[in-house]
Amino acid sequence: MSENDTENGAGQKATEQPQIRMNVLAQFVRDLSFENILAQKGASGNAQPDVQVQVNLDAKKRTTEHQYEVVIKLKITSKNKEDGAEMFILEIDYGGVFHIEGVPDDQMHPFLLIECPRMLFPFLRRIVSDITRDGGFPPLNLENIDFMALYRNELARRAAEQGAVN
Repeated sequence: MSENDTENGAGQKATEQPQIRMNVLAQFVRDLSFENILAQKGASGNAQPDVQVQVNLDAKKRTTEHQYEVVIKLKITSKNKEDGAEMFILEIDYGGVFHIEGVPDDQMHPFLLIECPRMLFPFLRRIVSDITRDGGFPPLNLENIDFMALYRNELARRAAEQGAVN
C-alpha cells in the first residue's frame, strides 16, 4: 500500500462525516410555579423532607432553518417523611433555542433529547436552588440527570406499549 492510498482512504472517511455545530441561542423560563404549602398550613415540629423529581422533555423544530427548541419540564414535590404532608411543589418549564447543523436526520431526535438538555441543566439547577432557598427552604441542589438513560427508558416504555397494543 502506498502512502497516497493511506492518505486518500483516511481523507475520504474524514470528509464523509459532517462537522456537528451547536450553539445555544437563548434560554428562558416558559412557566414557573412555586407553592409553599408548609407556610400556608403553618410549620409544626421538625420536618424531614422527602423530595421527588419528575422530568419530562419536549423538543420541536422552529420555523427558522437549523433552529430547535428544547424544554425541560420539572415537577418537584417535597413531602414530610413523618406524616406525608406536602411541604412545597415546584413546577418549572425551562427551555433553550439551539442552532444545530451537521447532525444526521436519524440522530437528531436523540441529540435534541440528550445533548441539548445537558447544556441547559446547570442553569436550571441554579434556578431551582434559588427558588427553594428564596421560598424559605434549604436550597435544593438537584443531582445530575442522566438524559441518555431517560431517553432509553422512554424508548423501552414506548416499545413495550406498542407490544401490548399489537
